[in-house]
Amino acid sequence: MTEKRSERPVELASALDSRISGSFRNRYEQELFRNTGQFPLANLLLELLLEGPAIFLAPDVYTLIGATLLQTWALTRWENTPAPRRFLGNLIGPATYTLIEALLEGWKFFDMPNHIAYWIFAIAVGVLQAARLRAGPGAAAGVLVVLENVVRAAILFVMYAVFELLSTGTQFAAAAFFADRSHLFIALATLILGLSVGLATLSEYGFLALLRETSTQLQRYSEWLLGKDLLERVIANPEALTMVRRERAILFMDIRGFTSWSERCSPESVVQALNSYYQCAEPVAWRHGAIKLKFSADEILAVFPEPRHAAACALELRVQAQQALAQWGLGAGIGVHSGAVVEGLLGSAGIKGYDVIGDTVNTAKRIEGAAGGGEVLVSDSVRAALAPSTPLGPRRELLAKGKEAPLEVYPLL
Repeated sequence: MTEKRSERPVELASALDSRISGSFRNRYEQELFRNTGQFPLANLLLELLLEGPAIFLAPDVYTLIGATLLQTWALTRWENTPAPRRFLGNLIGPATYTLIEALLEGWKFFDMPNHIAYWIFAIAVGVLQAARLRAGPGAAAGVLVVLENVVRAAILFVMYAVFELLSTGTQFAAAAFFADRSHLFIALATLILGLSVGLATLSEYGFLALLRETSTQLQRYSEWLLGKDLLERVIANPEALTMVRRERAILFMDIRGFTSWSERCSPESVVQALNSYYQCAEPVAWRHGAIKLKFSADEILAVFPEPRHAAACALELRVQAQQALAQWGLGAGIGVHSGAVVEGLLGSAGIKGYDVIGDTVNTAKRIEGAAGGGEVLVSDSVRAALAPSTPLGPRRELLAKGKEAPLEVYPLL
């Protein structure tokens, strides 16, 4: 049997989606340590070496930490939106830190070269990240990734230079600074480190993109086989696929006269009719809370947790199927029954599928077989679960194959 599954309306990210794209916490931590937190950490180390543990008694440290966490939160929230706003987002930290510290310290805040450096690196990284988003996939984006990592590596060298100047109290002079071969070595080593990390990051991005694309494809194929809700339950708890006995409502829908009609039509027309039939039925079933949906030629099987959900779905399916099949002069009959089933993985060691087994399923199929085109028949167990005001036709008795007693069924009006 073949099954089909399309995307549902936009909804909150599922547990499976979070595993593929990362939860908010995962993305927050990645943003903090790979981007936003890098300069603030270097700045805290600088001030700790210059002033000692006393810095933790001043508000500066906590202002910087708060600004860093705020920027991280904003960039994480914007990451998966149509407008990630990487440039503006990278300025949140320095802007917040500068505003609060300038109010506390006044203009002398800007006398510290590390404060100016914070702005320079934030602007540089923001420009490169925004440009990479505009460039899209390709060589240009790869170059920008490498340049961004070179800029990040330069944080180490610049903060080292600031430490040298502040600890010795000298004015910066490029010629004199680089005359010291150790300074030149650190500068060149930083450049090489940035290039190396940038190329490694570029390779990592390519691998992650391929991995996520493959994961998304596997997710889609798995949803076709299991359904979105069941797949999420299985990911959270693999034991959910174990064969267990449950109370379910089973709905069958089948096109009347399909076999004889298909013999007179081209294969292309048959496929067109079935696709139209499937496409109208699927969103209706999911909207009414179907647990499982299976397509097999002109037959549709849907499994529901409650009889009332199945009955409501049947009424809407009757209308939708009639509209979808009208151009071919066809109609569909629907049967609904509820009771105990055994559901779970069924198959051999190499090939398995999720299915529902039991007399309830067979009985639902027998009831559907007795329904005329455009008719919905429900069993007595389904009728008992419906509201008393539900409009029903007169009771019928069906002599079903394999049943000793007649089945009581009711047309759902």
